[in-house]
Amino acid sequence: MEDRYALLPDRIKAVVIDSVLVTIAMYAVSEILSGFDNVPNYVRIVIAVFLLFLYDPIFVSLYGGTIGHSYSKIRVKRDSDSTRNISFPMAIVRFLIKATLGWLSLLTVTSAEKRKAIHDLAAKSMVLKE
Repeated sequence: MEDRYALLPDRIKAVVIDSVLVTIAMYAVSEILSGFDNVPNYVRIVIAVFLLFLYDPIFVSLYGGTIGHSYSKIRVKRDSDSTRNISFPMAIVRFLIKATLGWLSLLTVTSAEKRKAIHDLAAKSMVLKE
């Protein structure tokens, strides 16, 4: 079973891919909105919140992973049932801890049971190879 858990390089690759995609999306949205006159600030805020804070939790809870996870051939699943995705509230918790701790959260992957990062421990999730 140990070989089913995602390795640190796979997880790092997923984070880098997602960071690039979110950055490109933010730039593209900015360029598109600059073509319109008087775009309300709340529209910009809603789009920024979605891209920065909801992309990861929505994709993880609905699809078991982000685009970066998919490309890296890994999936985020419930620790108690590897056939089910984590819930949206737990995906939010997972993302907030991951965003707050950054790379420090991933340091536990190499030595933890089931190769869990700190944010996986908090969200009761695990990351598996496809």
